[in-house]
Amino acid sequence: MDRIRVRAPALRGRRWLNTGGRELSLEELRGKIVLLDFWTFCCVNCLHVLDELRALEERFADVLVVVGVHSPKFAHEADPAAVEAAVERHDVRHPVLDDPELTTWDAYAARAWPTLVVVDPRGYVVAHLAGEGHAPGLAVLLEELVAEHADVLRRGGGPYVAPPEPETALRFPGKALALPGGTFLVSDTAHHRLVELAADLVTVRRVIGDGVRGLRDGGAPRFSEPLGLAPVPPGHGYDVVIADSGNHALRGLRLADGHVTTLAGTGEQLRERVPVGTTARELSTPWDVAWWDGRVVVAMAGCHQLWSFDPRTGAVAVLAGTGDEGLRDGNPEEAFFAQPSGLAACGETLWVADAETSAVRAVSVAPRVGAAVRTVAGQGLFDFGFRDGPAAKALLQHPLGVAVLPDGSLAVADTYNGAIRRIDPDAGTVETIATELAEPSDVLLSPGTDDRHLVVVESAGHRLTRVPIPVRATAPGRADRVRRNRTALSPGPVTLRVAFTPPTGQHLDDRFGEPSSLTVTADPPELLVAGAGTAPGLTRELVLADGLLEGVLGVSAAAASCDEGDGVFAACHRYQQDWGIPVRLVAGAAAELVLDLRAVHDPIG
Repeated sequence: MDRIRVRAPALRGRRWLNTGGRELSLEELRGKIVLLDFWTFCCVNCLHVLDELRALEERFADVLVVVGVHSPKFAHEADPAAVEAAVERHDVRHPVLDDPELTTWDAYAARAWPTLVVVDPRGYVVAHLAGEGHAPGLAVLLEELVAEHADVLRRGGGPYVAPPEPETALRFPGKALALPGGTFLVSDTAHHRLVELAADLVTVRRVIGDGVRGLRDGGAPRFSEPLGLAPVPPGHGYDVVIADSGNHALRGLRLADGHVTTLAGTGEQLRERVPVGTTARELSTPWDVAWWDGRVVVAMAGCHQLWSFDPRTGAVAVLAGTGDEGLRDGNPEEAFFAQPSGLAACGETLWVADAETSAVRAVSVAPRVGAAVRTVAGQGLFDFGFRDGPAAKALLQHPLGVAVLPDGSLAVADTYNGAIRRIDPDAGTVETIATELAEPSDVLLSPGTDDRHLVVVESAGHRLTRVPIPVRATAPGRADRVRRNRTALSPGPVTLRVAFTPPTGQHLDDRFGEPSSLTVTADPPELLVAGAGTAPGLTRELVLADGLLEGVLGVSAAAASCDEGDGVFAACHRYQQDWGIPVRLVAGAAAELVLDLRAVHDPIG
């Protein structure tokens, strides 16, 4: 596909972070290779890309400037204090442009989180990439650009200025677990360690881990952004399972002496889709864990699924979810999740805080009626807000935690609304019981006989807090949608194309058939008259309904390419991205939709 090279548009937003207060421009970065990373802090795939870029930033430090462009999905993500906290929370060590109005996002025609754009030293856009897993191909491209632009390349340091180091006992804690002695085990996520707090929620009893990011077992363990914690029955050699999210691993903690063992995961991120009932050696950002139905269930946020871990055998397997990001109920083999981040078990039901759909889901061991996965509250990927009332109409905003209350109702950490919500699944109602909390990421009952209080992990407040129940507060009744421009398409036949160019030194892996696939869905389903489903190839003929005004096309593309020259032993790479494209149907509008999975432009002659 022929494409016209363009000058990189100006970088415009509200303010700059990590520059010492100085504004940057592409003109002053001329002579450097600039990599723009369009991200938002709710997005687990964006967090994966931040990790992928660290090695490139180090390797090409004298010629490459990475600029994060924070482009919010949720309303809370446009809060300047929240953006500043996220940059610290995720250890972002490059300049960040705060773009709450999506000005630069629109200028670069970004359509998905994450999106990467490469600008050459002369100021031209040379690559437009969506999704994660691009680091090997980017390394090859950067080497090519260094050689090609040697005459204008400026070597030396970049514009990054480190902010002051904060000092708090906890830093962005993620989850907490009540221990039998009345203390609390807390995942001190940004400090890469675990902390045991006394019952007063302040006094530090002990620290497990030295605070250095890493993967090390034994009596002096290391973690990387630990999150969920779950107790297991005795007899396994450890007492608590830890979702070690940054290490893509499950770890086992022996409480008596702080000894840690890696139970599952290799330290590398899973890059393949794994169907329900099958397994893999790698994991992908486990966010929470819970003991349910004789096993540990894992909220595998990085691949939008629920997995299980059997402590008796060490086996892991996919429990539910196709790996597609979205909100779809049904049997485990057909359900969609979107970054499941909180779990709570009660009898035959597992409750799931499904963050990216702002939903709470229920998974049943053996449902008496209907599907094994059902939605209790939540509307989908693009609808969120702060509204009480009937569960079918109530709205949340990126919930990360859930707990079962003594009466069987649910307490939900409604993270981006700064609230605790109560859901009564039997009555089908949602109410607010606490507000003005700092990004609550977990909620649990106080240990012992105190069932009148909740313990809330206020992640952005760097503390644990007790909240009395029941307390009443009023949700403001706000409804929001993701703010993105709608793409005008013509009703009737529309051609969908996904652009993919393998990196230099790789070729499409067609040894076992077509190396790419497309999955297309629609919301509402009536938007798509023809073309839905999964099939090989990166081109699909769609038919859009005549009579609807707007909707969202869900597109999931995957392509596999392998290194040249090593035959059947060649290293292979999988590229995958999900898009939710808001569309507006207009007679006479475009009859083609082109999305970039990996589009690379010809170099300047």
